Parts: sequence; C-alpha cells; structure tokens
Amino acid sequence: MINVETISNKEVTVGIVSAKEIVTDEGIVSWHEGQIQFDGRLYDRLDFTPLLRHKHQFTLHNVVIGKQFHWQRHQRQTFSGQLHFIVEGENITAVNRLPIEDYLTSVISSEMRATSSLQFLKAHAIIARSWLLAQRTLPEPPHRNYDVCADDHCQRYQGITMATNPHVMQAVEETRGMVLTYKGRICDTRYSKCCGGRTELFDTCWDEHEPHPYLQSVACPYCNTTDAGILRQVLNDYDQETHDFYHWHVDYTRDELSDLIARKLGTDIGTVTAIEALSRGPSGRISKLRIAGSKREVTIGKELNIRKALSPTHLYSSAFDIRPTATGFSIDGHGWGHGVGLCQIGAAVMGHQRADYTTILQHYYQDTKITQLYE
Repeated sequence: MINVETISNKEVTVGIVSAKEIVTDEGIVSWHEGQIQFDGRLYDRLDFTPLLRHKHQFTLHNVVIGKQFHWQRHQRQTFSGQLHFIVEGENITAVNRLPIEDYLTSVISSEMRATSSLQFLKAHAIIARSWLLAQRTLPEPPHRNYDVCADDHCQRYQGITMATNPHVMQAVEETRGMVLTYKGRICDTRYSKCCGGRTELFDTCWDEHEPHPYLQSVACPYCNTTDAGILRQVLNDYDQETHDFYHWHVDYTRDELSDLIARKLGTDIGTVTAIEALSRGPSGRISKLRIAGSKREVTIGKELNIRKALSPTHLYSSAFDIRPTATGFSIDGHGWGHGVGLCQIGAAVMGHQRADYTTILQHYYQDTKITQLYE
C-alpha cells in the first residue's frame, strides 16, 4: 500500500554531477584526500546557503548531460532550492534539495516545449511524479545518498535553466499531488522517447522481482510521425539532431564490430562470426543476444547492455534485426529508448489529436487509476 512517509516528504534530493572538481559561481569545489576542498579549507560536507533570503539560486558549470549517450554534452545550469556537496568515493557530488513540484516543472520543461498540448503535459506531470515517489518505496533505491540523479538514468532535470515553460507550470499545478496507482500502490511509470509502434514489457528490459502488471505491451500507432511541430514539442534542441529515431540503420565492418565488442565487453572474443537474438519481447526488443567469435562466444542481456555493446555510445533501442554482409554486419532497428510505458512522441500525437490526459494514461498504463496523494 501507499507509504505515508512517501507522501509527507514533499521535497526531493537530486544528484546533479559527480567529479573530481565542480565549478560554481562561488568558486571551485574539489576532492582532496577524502574531503571537500573549497576556498582554502577542508570540509566533510559543504552547504551553500543563499546570502539573500529570496535568492535561492546556484549555478554549476560544465554539467554533463546525456552521459554516454550519443547526445552527451556539457551545460551551464542554474538551480533553485538548497545545494550541498558530499564525498562519494574519489569524487565530489553536488546535491540539490527542492520541493517536488518545482522539481517536476524542471523535469518536464527539460523535454517539452510551450507548444505541447496541455493534456499531454498533464499526463507527463502525473507519470513523472509517480515514478519519483515510487522510487521511495523500493527496497533497494537506485541511489544511496540522494533520491534520484539528474540525467536520463532517472529523469532529465536541468534546474531552472529549463523551467521556463508556462504551460508546464500550469500542468504541474493542475495535477498537484496526483499519481497513478495500481491496487493501492504507486506505479513505477517508466517512459521513453519512441516505442517504435508497440510498447515493451517491463521484464524484457529489467531484472526486478516486483511485478509490474500495468506495464504491458500495447500497440502505439501514433509515434510514426514526421510532423515537425509535434516533434518539436517532445524533442529539445539537441534531441532534434536525431532524425531517424523511428526507423534507423547502422553498418559495421567485421573488424569494426569485433573491436567495438571487445572494448565494450572487456573481453576478446576474436573476429565476430555470428550474432543471434535468443529472446525478444513483444515490441521486437532483444533481451538476450548471442555473439559468436573466432575465439569464444558470449551471451549478453538485457536491453540496455545489448545497446551498449553494439555501439560506441548506445544503439537507439534493442529492437533490431542484424544480418551479415559481404564486409561485416548491417543492423536495422526501430524506436528510441527501452519502449516501456508511455511513448513520449506517441502521447504527444494523442494530445495533438485532442485526447485528454486520462485517455493518454489509460492507453499506456492499463488498469491504473489516478489518485490524489496531497493537495
């Protein structure tokens, strides 16, 4: 059942960036022999407190976004709320504490434009809030020292740098405290950019013992769109550099693929001789892949590991077919992301076609209901 502590704590802690040194407007914060060094002094923990009561803003430089993905880059980002630095191993981590609703405004603004339909934005506000609060109920949370990270591993969060969309603010406010639930539990509402025509089962992508009966595979006839106006609603500037997300193609020579796999897996299997999908989910995403080489063969899974192994960064998805060519291997795939839960481009098309947020949510998360946790 719903955890009361999850509801009462209406703040979230977000790990922004981890590095040997972090550049702020106030100066450089760095790791030094297991402590935090700043302004010539050492600390076990460092808190930045605004000098002015009304100015709760901090700026970090060279924040990595899209880490290890094909759109990876650095940004200068400004954050509201509280900022503190902690030691994690041999790095310093900047952690932002702020109200949940302010966090959600940034999360959705980091991906959505002001031209997005209000119904689509309201649906996204509910699932972003649901996913966040569901993490607090996990027996083993993904992060030990904060609730969530700021990158695509969790949810994109880029501070008030991106929180400038008035429609998002309206959507968050009008759905304040609303989450999706299934049989009294907050839903783990996963979502991805483009499912490629059918969403995927949770179990295809992750090994977790908790059942997710609301994350079924459903047809999505909406995301195969070339409407530039709709795509701009979902794809921010750097995402729009990716044009072939619905159908995509990659070619490798045999040597290129052999070297890539050896580097990514950390083991030399020799020259690649064959690649075979051993199991797939309903969307066509591969969950187990056999790679045979001249020295040995390996079996890898699940979805994300497969995407990492066959690309210098990540393949767009694991929904692909691979065939040998005269010089190597050719990969034809579809979709962008794991494909589980809401398809952002598909949901944007539904909103454009005047579907309301309840219809959008029921399509991607069947047999769920909207529950008001707090006002």
